[in-house]
Amino acid sequence: MDAGNINISDEYMEMEEETNKEKTLMLEEFERRKRARQINVSTDDAEVKASLRHLGEPICIFGEGPADRRERLRHLMARIGEDSINKKKKEEEAERKHLKKEHETTWYHEGTMSLLNARYWIAEYSVPRARARIAKAREYQATVDRARAIQKQEMHKKLRALSISSSQVGDSRPVSYCQFSPNSKLLATGSWSGLCKLWSVPDCQQIRILRGHNHHVGAIVFNPQATLTMDDKSCCLASCCADGSVKLWNLESDTPIGDIEGHAPYRVSRLAFHPSGRFLATCCFDHSWRLWDLEAQEEILHQEGHSKPVFDASFQIDGSLIATGGMDSFGRIWDLRTGRCIMFLEGHLKAILAICFAPNGYNVATGSEDNSCKIWDLRQRKLVYTIPAHVNLISSLQFEKSQGDYLVTASYDNTVKVWAQPSWLPINTLSGHDNKVLSVDVSPDGQYIATSSFDRTFKLWAPD
Repeated sequence: MDAGNINISDEYMEMEEETNKEKTLMLEEFERRKRARQINVSTDDAEVKASLRHLGEPICIFGEGPADRRERLRHLMARIGEDSINKKKKEEEAERKHLKKEHETTWYHEGTMSLLNARYWIAEYSVPRARARIAKAREYQATVDRARAIQKQEMHKKLRALSISSSQVGDSRPVSYCQFSPNSKLLATGSWSGLCKLWSVPDCQQIRILRGHNHHVGAIVFNPQATLTMDDKSCCLASCCADGSVKLWNLESDTPIGDIEGHAPYRVSRLAFHPSGRFLATCCFDHSWRLWDLEAQEEILHQEGHSKPVFDASFQIDGSLIATGGMDSFGRIWDLRTGRCIMFLEGHLKAILAICFAPNGYNVATGSEDNSCKIWDLRQRKLVYTIPAHVNLISSLQFEKSQGDYLVTASYDNTVKVWAQPSWLPINTLSGHDNKVLSVDVSPDGQYIATSSFDRTFKLWAPD
């Protein structure tokens, strides 16, 4: 039979399958709405916005009010799961902890051959000195207790009798730093005028003006061998300045014999000679400290580790370690032979402005903007004593240089205090400056204490 005009096709529509899909989608939508009604959403609009931000959604859509925003968050949580925000928060917290751990990890970089040679040299230099220091300590310990007690009593008696021996106007601007020469016959001062000066001890007569800096002088220090075995024409002093300049001086000229460049435009606050006199450490406001080889005339180490400017540094008497204090309120002890930070000094509430190794080689004193002085023990690797020393920040501190029998601290409260070691009890308070005391030093022969001040003077203190 012919089909005629009737169109016959093999195509067909799966009506039942399409209906089932629509029904499934509708049921899912009803289920989602049911879940959405059961989800508790905060009525605090700030919390709603924070939750949307966690989910990576826009926190506000044009024309949307707080109620609409809550409803949008409710439906979003119903679609992706109610605990999605908590999961997102946990993931972010884990990521934050991971980044923090990475940030705290100490990184070591490959150094130069000159640094390796310097590390070997320092190791060979420090071991015999450490052996000699320990032998000296044992010898001192072997003396009769009564004899040691009598010695300490005599020393404390002299310290209680300290008074102003000499006072001199050091400059037209505040005198920021002072240090005795190794033979105790000279005193070097630096001031905010940019001038450094050499004075005779004890009559405080000006010997020479050292001209070279154009800004505030941070420190001027003697080479440990200057005035003893070193020729006066050699590099006997080094000074640093707020403009980042570091200059080297001899004892015969009033102009610098050398410059150390590489810190500018960052301030250099302090510097220190290695006990051998070969190396110089500088503290820079770029959050690092540097070690310079004066013989090779190059920077051999640029050490980071502080999160804020490094303000002060001190070498251990053996020459194997250096202590640095930063404005991040932390101190660090570095082993120069390996480059590792071997101890972390955590305890101050504000910036560390002064740090000093004791002659015994294992005590370190730190002075801070929080008005306290802390004593650390490298053998026990911990803080052993806190001295509530002053009523204003501690600007400088120094141990007695032969045995470390006492500690001297200088402060912005216009006073200098002397503390007994190891009891850390106060022995004397030296009052005489009219303004903040910026620096303090003890002469190597133990006869004098020098202080310099914002009142533009420096003073020598000695027993009556």
